[in-house]
Amino acid sequence: MISAWLLAALPAGAQQVVELPAEDRWLEPVIEELYQVGSAVTGEAWEQFGQIMDVAFDGAGHLYILDRQAQLVYVVDGDGRLIRQLGGPGEGPGEFAETAAMAVFDDGRVVVGDPSRRGYHVFAAGGEFERMVRMAEPGVASVGRVVAHAGSEAVVGVPTQSRIMVFSGAVFDVPVRFPVSHALVRIILSGEETVRDTIVEAWLPPIDSEGMDRVDIANYAPRPTSLLPEFSPEFHWGVLPDGGVAFSDSSTYAVKVAAPAAGGVRILKRPFPPEPVTGRIIRAEKDRRVRRLEETAEPGTDLSARRRGIEGMEFYTELSVIRGLGTTRDGHIWVLRRGDGPSDDGPIDVLAQEGRYVGSFPAGTMALPTAFGPDGLVAIVERNELGVQTVTVKRVLAGTSGR
Repeated sequence: MISAWLLAALPAGAQQVVELPAEDRWLEPVIEELYQVGSAVTGEAWEQFGQIMDVAFDGAGHLYILDRQAQLVYVVDGDGRLIRQLGGPGEGPGEFAETAAMAVFDDGRVVVGDPSRRGYHVFAAGGEFERMVRMAEPGVASVGRVVAHAGSEAVVGVPTQSRIMVFSGAVFDVPVRFPVSHALVRIILSGEETVRDTIVEAWLPPIDSEGMDRVDIANYAPRPTSLLPEFSPEFHWGVLPDGGVAFSDSSTYAVKVAAPAAGGVRILKRPFPPEPVTGRIIRAEKDRRVRRLEETAEPGTDLSARRRGIEGMEFYTELSVIRGLGTTRDGHIWVLRRGDGPSDDGPIDVLAQEGRYVGSFPAGTMALPTAFGPDGLVAIVERNELGVQTVTVKRVLAGTSGR
């Protein structure tokens, strides 16, 4: 085992590789379903969610749900009952023009990113609106997923994973550079205007930006991965309780842990190689997309152009081992591995951030949680065959090693 302080002591740019075992150690988790909210369950008016953008817990185990369509944040107690609502559509203090992301601190403070108003709304622990912090960046106001950064007035985000972008005329007046990496940044909210501080930079597959004009660069810089081939490695990340981050940025099994202050990176590896993408895999994926297109299209729609688009798709050379990653309140990292097919979920590995393999939940045990709370709480957002979204809250204890 490697002590956690060693990571913080690594010099900037240093890497420490921890080789984890190849053999799976199966865990038998104890899972207790506590409650479920959503219109398909009780039919309460507030539960008729339009588009759930984010869910998160505070330190007391209260659940927060950001509904983009309703422009509201719902706060739910440990029994699934509504405590209060935050925000709402409008132009007044604490009202939203466009909700793009939400972060919740342990003490109950809430931050909501609003690119249309070019700022972050900050709510006090009791739900009262405190202030708005302006986005410092001129030109494009873009907001992606954000997570509270423990022990500070900041949230963590990735500028290259924008969800919603709003352009202003200034986009053509300031230099715009095409990104060459995924930067995990702290967005500091203590002043009247945001300040960004880079925690670590991660790998972004090379993208040829030669020949792009200013409009193209402005459009694609906040979401450069939209230009990559299918099956390209995705960037998965989470924030650890000490303020550090864990992330995966390649097709291999390499989970990287960076300290909260600038320093080295520890790499946790398991010897599972990526699978080469064959012609058979490509053909099966194209056929799957055509079937989905035909099943969801309105009757009488001309699909010929979209079929040609699917047939002309380009593909990455290999299938990534890791499909998802989450971090828990006690410093564990949950790593979702790929199953048999390109889009199939496999086992979930549980790693300790100091470099220890705890064990794995067998494939099909549960979905990778959308949010992790205190005392083993997890929230999972699901959509049924009718498109109705629900949030299920469970308590998960890692349990003991099985076979």
